[in-house]
Amino acid sequence: MEWVDGLNQSMKYIEEHLADEIEYEQLGRIAGCSAYHFQRMFTYMAGVPLAEYIRRRRMSLAAVDIQGGKEKIVDIAAKYGYQSPTAFNRAFQSVHGIAPSAVRGEGVSVKSFPPITFRIAVRGAEEMNYRIETKEAFRIIGVSAPLEQDIEKNFGVVPGMWQEAATNGTIQKLAAMMDTPPMGLLGVSACNDQEQWKYFIAVSSTKKDDAFEEYIVPAATWAVFPGSGTNQSVQELEQRIVTEWLPTSGYEYANAPDIEVYLNPDPQNAQYEVWIPVIPKQSDR
Repeated sequence: MEWVDGLNQSMKYIEEHLADEIEYEQLGRIAGCSAYHFQRMFTYMAGVPLAEYIRRRRMSLAAVDIQGGKEKIVDIAAKYGYQSPTAFNRAFQSVHGIAPSAVRGEGVSVKSFPPITFRIAVRGAEEMNYRIETKEAFRIIGVSAPLEQDIEKNFGVVPGMWQEAATNGTIQKLAAMMDTPPMGLLGVSACNDQEQWKYFIAVSSTKKDDAFEEYIVPAATWAVFPGSGTNQSVQELEQRIVTEWLPTSGYEYANAPDIEVYLNPDPQNAQYEVWIPVIPKQSDR
């Protein structure tokens, strides 16, 4: 199955389950990747987080149901997974800007968000430098924080971790313990479908320190992209990788962590590499 076909099949799954609980792990399986990588791909390609897209689709259909006038609003709320009328009202107003009860009036305007369909688009000819590197498993030590399965809820977690690590001396301590490649301060998103998701600020090291947590990064093949600039430019590079490089690269996501390697940790003039775990694209799943 082609990479974009997998994404479109996952959109079909969403449409068929808007009145049910949507399992992100199943979306990943359909697209051939983890739930974490699926959400990242979707957000970068669609320009909206997956949870927000699902919320908009549900509220679009809910508005149609309310306009039909045949069901009670409380029943429509339950149909789309909202047991609390307050939560449903909040979600509905966030999408349509009006209360559900107001939709039953004549001439009331609501919004419609149609289903997404993905296609490969040819973009500008701006170059992207990268290398393919195969590495055996390696050990990292550092600090971690748990991540939610819905990555939209994690937007404030990682920046807060970096700020705390910079102010409490953690980064300096870790830098002194770095002794094996990749040589740099690491941001590791360990998010597979079998374990609690975690984000690590760490270094690759053979040293031991009870103050830090140990994690083994599994053996994998990585597409490594160099970059420089501010922390914002890291996100811009990751977006280009997913939307421009990955669809036509001949590779797809592997079941391994994403890694950011900060060669120079200056937030305003960072030198870094983005490591994406990859496997050759499978012609059929």
